[in-house]
Amino acid sequence: MKTSILTAVVALLSTPVLAQTAPPPAPPAQTVELPEVPGATADPTCGGRAELARIAFCISSTQAGMQSVADAYSAEFAKQGWLVGAGDANLIVYVRRKPAGGCEAFQMQAFANDDRVPAPGAPAYLAFATIPGDICAAGTGAAPQ
Repeated sequence: MKTSILTAVVALLSTPVLAQTAPPPAPPAQTVELPEVPGATADPTCGGRAELARIAFCISSTQAGMQSVADAYSAEFAKQGWLVGAGDANLIVYVRRKPAGGCEAFQMQAFANDDRVPAPGAPAYLAFATIPGDICAAGTGAAPQ
């Protein structure tokens, strides 16, 4: 399941605006290697969330196994030079400096099906999506160290 996330497709960028004469430029490509991780399976439907599937690459696991899957991905991302820039219980933002200056970023969001009873064997998901632009540009906050 070695996959690359090449560009973020932002829902607002894909929605046409009547007054707009030309489509906005696509964000610059970045490559995030998603390694094979035991217990993770690619899920092109993002757990049945079509809008999310349009902008993210998703994997599925079980609720019992999700923490170890997320930890395995985080360890692999660290080997690729990604730093944890921010996060909370279900979201991690990874940041990496670009050789020419500035930063690139992507996020990993954990979620489960809200319509199902939580259970160890129930499905859980991770969605990976790039964050467009340079998050280290002036006025966006502190740059990672």
